[in-house]
Amino acid sequence: MAYEIRIKDNQETIEILNKKGSLLEVAIGDRNYKLDIVEVEKGVYSVLLDGDSFNIELIPVENKKYTVNTLYHSFDVDIIDAEARYMMSRKSAEDDDQSTISTPMPGKVVRILVEEGQKVKAGETVIVVSAMKMESEYKAANDKTVKQVLVKEGDNIDGNQPLVIFE
Repeated sequence: MAYEIRIKDNQETIEILNKKGSLLEVAIGDRNYKLDIVEVEKGVYSVLLDGDSFNIELIPVENKKYTVNTLYHSFDVDIIDAEARYMMSRKSAEDDDQSTISTPMPGKVVRILVEEGQKVKAGETVIVVSAMKMESEYKAANDKTVKQVLVKEGDNIDGNQPLVIFE
C-alpha cells in the first residue's frame, strides 16, 4: 500500500512493503527502512529505527491533515491519497479561468444543466458527474458562454476527458 505525504513543500511516496505485528518495512522515496512501531497511547507512537528510539505524536487537524510532534520538532503533514488528489484537482479546476470542464477521475455523466450557446454565471452548476461513489457538481468559474457540450447524460467518461467547452 502506497501513500504520498507532504511536509511543507516536500512531497514523498511512502510504501508499506511488509508488516508483521509491530514490525514494519517501508520504502520512503528510494530508501527502505525497518521499523518497530507500537502505539503507547492514543495518537502517541514509539518507533525503533536502527536501535534508536523516537516518540511521535499524531494530532488530527482535519481530514487527512495532521500535526506531528517529536521531542524537538513539530510538522504539519498532509496525506495525499486518491481522494485527496481528486479534491485538489477539482479545487484547482474551479479556481482557474477555465475554458474547459473536465473531471480528473473516470465516472458517469449524471446531469447536464446547460446547452450550447447558453450564457452561465460564475458559480452556476454546469454538469454533474458521478465518480468514486460521489456525485460532483462542476461549476463555471466565471461568467461564460457554453461553446460545446461534448457528452450526453449517462455517458461513461475517462479521467481528464473534456466535457464542456466555453467561449
